[in-house]
Amino acid sequence: MFRKVVFQVLITTVLIITLSLSGFAQAKQFQPQTHVEIKGEKWYINGEPTLKQKQWRGYTIEGLLPNARMVQGIYDDLNPETKALWKYPDTGKWDAKRNNQEFLAAMDSWADHGLLAITLNLQGGSPQGYSKEQPWYNSAIDENGSLRKDYLERLSRIIEKADRLGMVVILGIFYFGQDERIKDEGAVIKAVDNTVKWVLDRGYQNVVIEVANECNNNSYDHAIIKQDRIPELIERVKKQDRNGYRLLVSTSFNGGTMPPDKVIEVSDFILIHGNGVKAYAGLNNMANTIRNQAAYSPKPLVNNEDDHFDFDKPFNHFVAATSAYVSWGFFDYRMKDEAFAEGYQRVPVDWGINSGRKKGFFGLLKEMTGGR
Repeated sequence: MFRKVVFQVLITTVLIITLSLSGFAQAKQFQPQTHVEIKGEKWYINGEPTLKQKQWRGYTIEGLLPNARMVQGIYDDLNPETKALWKYPDTGKWDAKRNNQEFLAAMDSWADHGLLAITLNLQGGSPQGYSKEQPWYNSAIDENGSLRKDYLERLSRIIEKADRLGMVVILGIFYFGQDERIKDEGAVIKAVDNTVKWVLDRGYQNVVIEVANECNNNSYDHAIIKQDRIPELIERVKKQDRNGYRLLVSTSFNGGTMPPDKVIEVSDFILIHGNGVKAYAGLNNMANTIRNQAAYSPKPLVNNEDDHFDFDKPFNHFVAATSAYVSWGFFDYRMKDEAFAEGYQRVPVDWGINSGRKKGFFGLLKEMTGGR
């Protein structure tokens, strides 16, 4: 009898522990703190317009989404022949984990200066700032359209920290020069579906989608990613939802390029790039032209890549975009002969705010927004 009672007690104890652990696991599931949405031309976070009631130099900035291109936060190189190109000056080797950790450590400072969004990409961007050839292999997407676990782990860390900081992640899927590593159109479609499913399944509500970086770039191999057919992929993203919640989506174009009517029509927000736009008035003209298109209905305009600086001058691209009520994005590339601390795109990256350009951008950003 005693043994029977002991056995029953043991069984009960195991059941209690199992149920407790199960409840603990459920409690530890991701609970979003940051929810992004759009109302008209304004961005909203957690039900309030961004930069609520703020003005700067007479310009209304409520509803804008100041951002920076930080696409190498999950970077790696799967080509052993080019991996040595990205070695750190102090160790002489590349380290994807270190890159991700240093990115995460820098995010608090970016948020403190008022940065509200970062652009990432599953296929990165040129780790040389600008490049003609791309022999390296940086892609969270394999040839069949499946997503690589190690990339997703690095990405989830960034998205979840951004969520805690009240920041938005503009998540790009494709990058020219790397899309060719996806075998066919079916795999491209699968990659889109898998990306959206992963974001929704994880419960992230601070993520918006940029289907492709500069979809009119001639280097894209797959026709469905190019500008004439990319509305198909935008619509595909919009069809997936969880309990009525879906991801906001758009795509971008080469610097100075106007999105075609169909893209303007189907996108939730309009992405433009300021690279190659030399005159300040060029950004204003782009914004005015888009807003005057018959296909346009009120929605935010976001410049999420611009390689113009001059932050110490009274008028620059950041100011010009703000004056046109366009959210502006800092693209801090680094040329080959520049110091390690320069640039947020050239790998290896120093993610701190420790160069003239970085200090100029974040200083002006904090002046404009008041910081976090």
